[in-house]
Amino acid sequence: MTFARRIGLLGGSFNPAHGGHRRISLFALNALGLDEVWWLVSPGNPLKPAAGMAPLAARVRSAMVQARRAPIRVTAIERDFGTRYTVDTLRALQRRWPGRQFVWLMGSDNLAQFHRWKDWRDIARAMPIAVIARPGYDAAAVAGPAMAWLRRHRVDAATFRNRDEWSAPSLITLRFDPDPRSATAIRRADPEWADRLPQVPLRDQLTFRPISETELSPAP
Repeated sequence: MTFARRIGLLGGSFNPAHGGHRRISLFALNALGLDEVWWLVSPGNPLKPAAGMAPLAARVRSAMVQARRAPIRVTAIERDFGTRYTVDTLRALQRRWPGRQFVWLMGSDNLAQFHRWKDWRDIARAMPIAVIARPGYDAAAVAGPAMAWLRRHRVDAATFRNRDEWSAPSLITLRFDPDPRSATAIRRADPEWADRLPQVPLRDQLTFRPISETELSPAP
């Protein structure tokens, strides 16, 4: 019997990517029995660039450096989909790879404000969600509106891993020694981080399309 490949999805700006992203990805991969983790590097809002947001190429490059020699693929596929919201990106991924089983990975900081995301219940119905503890956010996540709705769908990691077929909604809480590293702290300590990355041509690790050095926004 052939089982579908199981993919963890970790989205974010990765501004820059750092060892904490790698550590939680590998932890989730082992805890959930994943085949790979895909890092979805957000192209950013083309109408209102965030202050301090590095170009897409720099952020992808930092992610590729952190993902080396690991079962992690780095992609800016949202620029190809033309999506801005997570719910639309996940639907597009499921349409493009219908034979995969996906699980959305998020930190407890995101769970605390998950109820503010567009169509967040539809995200939860689309695929399982695995929440990874982050220092200082657990209490807010537990008390948030999203957790009140998701609590009834909790599944322990061992049970989830051993299921032949995943179902949603499912909420899996992953607890391990929290990683305190953050992109904000890295930018504050080293504002020129992007200039020190190896300047090599970039190709998306899912679509294999080139990524321009000046690209900021999703492709039309």
